[in-house]
Amino acid sequence: MSLEEKLLQDFISLPEDKKIEVIDFVEFLKSKTQPSIESLMDSIINENHEAFKELAK
Repeated sequence: MSLEEKLLQDFISLPEDKKIEVIDFVEFLKSKTQPSIESLMDSIINENHEAFKELAK
């Protein structure tokens, strides 16, 4: 049985309130590992500040 199958099997057996907790936790984990768009854009701007100044002329 794959990890995905095991997770789904366990998830299905949970009561509804626990399913919501699992979904919230998964979303939390995803948000921790994926940089936000704003943070990504800030990094791009900071790394290319001089180039953007040249382009703005």
